[in-house]
Amino acid sequence: MVFVEDCKNPKSVSILIRGGTQHIVDESERALVDAIGSVSSAMELGKVLVGAGSCEAEVAMRLRDFAKTIGGREQLAIEAFAEALEVIPRTLAETAGMDPIDALVNLRSAHAQKGGKYVGVNVHKGRVEDMKNARCLEPLQVKTQAIDSASEVAEMILRIDDIILGSSKSKMPSGPPGMGGMGGEGMDL
Repeated sequence: MVFVEDCKNPKSVSILIRGGTQHIVDESERALVDAIGSVSSAMELGKVLVGAGSCEAEVAMRLRDFAKTIGGREQLAIEAFAEALEVIPRTLAETAGMDPIDALVNLRSAHAQKGGKYVGVNVHKGRVEDMKNARCLEPLQVKTQAIDSASEVAEMILRIDDIILGSSKSKMPSGPPGMGGMGGEGMDL
């Protein structure tokens, strides 16, 4: 291999990926492509968010507050959406070897306090802390796309569930439950 380095204003750059197995190389390549795509998105739009689950925790807290002002099924749906958002910090905590329940409790407590909206899960230190100061940032476009995609999938699942429920109702027998739709016919004993 030949490496030419320290060029002024290079027109192209090569990245060499090595690994013990083809699977490791493939996963490393996928992660690198994702990282380049994220940086590219941040540079195109010019907007970033604080990462490490801090945005999800803040939105979940605000959704729970909003859900208290709504009644019925809508309240349950809003609370379920808030809980789904917290999967991100919970997963980060688990990945870091932290107790996910303790991490969520600490995260919720920090977000309930004034100035705690940037608190997220620092996977390197194994604790929750202000991730804005740690300069942990994510492109807004990537976060928006993830939430939009997740919402669309949930909506499709609900629609499919409604279709299945509707089709099973149309196949129900006409008689009392357990009687197999006997109607007016006689029965042999």
